[in-house]
Formats: sequence, C-alpha cells, structure tokens
Amino acid sequence: MPYPESKPFASGLLSVDQSADIYWEVSGNPKGKAALYLHGGPGSGLRSGSYRQLFDPDAYYLVGIDQRGCGRSRPLATENLADLPSNNTEVLISDIEAVRRHLEVDTWLIAGVSWGATLALALAQRFPKRVSEIVLMAVTTTSRAEVDWITEGVGRFFPQEWEAFNAASGRTPDERVVEAYARRLALGDDLDRLAAAEAWNEWESTHISLDPNFTPISHRFDEERALVFATLVTHYWSNDGFLREGDAILERMSEIKDIPAVLVHGRRDFSGPIVTPWDLHKSWPSSRLVIVEEEGHGGPICREQMRLAIDAFR
Repeated sequence: MPYPESKPFASGLLSVDQSADIYWEVSGNPKGKAALYLHGGPGSGLRSGSYRQLFDPDAYYLVGIDQRGCGRSRPLATENLADLPSNNTEVLISDIEAVRRHLEVDTWLIAGVSWGATLALALAQRFPKRVSEIVLMAVTTTSRAEVDWITEGVGRFFPQEWEAFNAASGRTPDERVVEAYARRLALGDDLDRLAAAEAWNEWESTHISLDPNFTPISHRFDEERALVFATLVTHYWSNDGFLREGDAILERMSEIKDIPAVLVHGRRDFSGPIVTPWDLHKSWPSSRLVIVEEEGHGGPICREQMRLAIDAFR
C-alpha cells in the first residue's frame, strides 16, 4: 500500500547559474536515509507530489526537484527559447549536483520514472560514488532506437493516427518527425508552436492508449504546461537525450555495475518495449528486473513494486 500523503517540510529555489533557478523540496525524516526522486517527461515536473507516497516518511530524507525549464523551476523553457540549446542532460546533472551540495547530502538512493530513469542512470554513471542504490520504473535510456520507435515505429499500431501526426509535423525530406516538431516548438511563432504542441501531445496520448491505466495528456496539463512538455520532450528526444559519442547509457554500464538496483517495467508498455530494461539488466550484475504483466508505462502495480523495492533499501 502507498504511504499516506505527506508535505515537504522545506523547499526553495536554488540559483544554479545566471539563467536558472531550480525548485527543490524535501520531505520525510530529516535524519533518514537520503533519496532523490527524478520525474519523467522531460518537462513533466513533480506535479501533485504523489511520488512522496513511494517512500517511507520515517525512513527517508526525500529530495524532489523540478528539472530545469519546467514545473516550479524558473524560467520555464517556453519563456526563454533562446536559452533552450543550453538545456541538456549534462546541465541537468550539474543542477542536481548543485542541489545535493546545497542540501549537504553525501550519498543517496536515486529513484526515477520514464525519462527520470534515463536521467538517474546518466547521473549515476557520472557520479557513481554518490549513489547508494537505484530504483527505476518504466525504464528508458532515450537511445536513438527508442526515440525512433516511439515517434515512428509504434505507428504500426495506429497507422491512421500516425499519418495525421506525420502530416502535421511539416517535416522536410531530410528531417525525422521528432526533429520537425522540435524545430517548430523552438523557433516557430506562437500560433505555430501551439499547433505543433497540440499535434505532438495528441500523438503522445495515442501511443500510450494501449496502456490499461493511460491518461490523455490533455488531462494532465493546462495549456502552458502542455507547451512546456512538448517543447522539452522534442528538444531532448531529437538529440537522443544528449547521450551520444561515448555517453550512451548502455555503453557505460560497467561504471555502475556494482550499484544495487531494481528495474520495474510493464509487459504492456508498447511505447517503451521491455527490451530496454532487459538489455540493461543483462549488463548489470547487481540489478533485479521486475516485470508487471498487467500494466504498461507505469500503473498502480508498478508503483507498488517500486515502493517495495525502495522499502527494501531502507
């Protein structure tokens, strides 16, 4: 069962450079085991704070962060598009490190969901001595193959909808679909950017609709947050999560092979097929893979398995 809802006992905005203030919040036990939660997207933000129900509030000193450009961090990505090229995975890792130092955390358990799983892995590979354990759900590594599948390949399940999504992209002959949407969301006028965001988010809602627990994007975000989400997702995905040329997750698994980990993934995750956590698990001797047969990209059973894994590391 999830833990009762709890509220942060401290929060703030940390100025990490001249262009960004990162929102952080801390809940649970100030003397407990340190843990970090990384949200998905990119660009979803912490939202309701339900992530806190995954952690025993008596056992964990829990840190949550709204990643650069979204949520309560400032400015939002859509407010300063000229600075969008400087929003990348290396910078997110630097932001997280700044928060860790600010809160005087030595080592912590890292938990991440979806894109948050990619970021957790990249963070651990950069600073393995700062990570005690890793727990991931709806596991991704944001590789080119994963991005091409979710933006093009999965269209085999939804050919009519994908053709509309492709046509609405306005891509040139030498562009991938995701690259066309990223270009328009970063450079277009306000009306074109909004149209691109609506088409993108409609596709996001379509490809996750086979998940028995899916919620349309329109039910998750207001117009502003939906535009932020589409802008950051396409920015990161069109650049393979900024994890190339030696920084690809699977190429660096030896750096975290001894960190204990649990990977939770739904068998029915058609948007993010289970081959990704399987490949990770095979190259990660200290990992355990939990497959949830009934669910897709998360859900109550996946969340419960994630909570149990986090409990086991108390």
